[in-house]
Amino acid sequence: MATLSGMKVAILVAEGFEQAELIEPRKALDDAGAQTQVVSPAKDQVQGWKHFDKGERIKVDVPLEEADAGDYDALLLPGGVANPDQLRTLPKAVQFVRAFFETGKPVAAICHGPWTLIDAGVVRGRTLTSWPSLKADLVNAGAIWVDQEVCVDHGLVSSRKPADIPAFNQKMIQEFAGGRRAQGAEAARPSPGASQRPH
Repeated sequence: MATLSGMKVAILVAEGFEQAELIEPRKALDDAGAQTQVVSPAKDQVQGWKHFDKGERIKVDVPLEEADAGDYDALLLPGGVANPDQLRTLPKAVQFVRAFFETGKPVAAICHGPWTLIDAGVVRGRTLTSWPSLKADLVNAGAIWVDQEVCVDHGLVSSRKPADIPAFNQKMIQEFAGGRRAQGAEAARPSPGASQRPH
């Protein structure tokens, strides 16, 4: 297992995130040695959901308005329908997400999480997966959509649903570790081990 010791990871969520898609990947990151922080437009706490039912409230570590992408080495975007639908309407959230791609930092997005990537303008030409209902939106934004449990494209890790979390966590940790090495050499280069896009 790759080690993420000393690595700082932002977890960007709004109200209505899918609880398992935050808690389980966060535990995997913490267990690998990363420092994780929940960044949110919500104040103090943010509400999670378990499918159609309210779940836990999670402590917000950094308010979105105060967050700086430059303080982090990688980004995690959990899903849940309401969460990314709110984030994509907030210029600060879209700018925060875009900054990770502009600096060549790895990003992991699951389920409905890739919705925010569309508004950040970073999916064109990339291969990724998501919850199936996002397929048309992603394709219309220029992405290549695939139906598989986990997809890796130049530091972007994506998965479809909570059942994919074990595979998602494994690839996320690999890419986050590889992405940190790549940043030390050249920010724009694809991270080691990233799959090549089909032509």
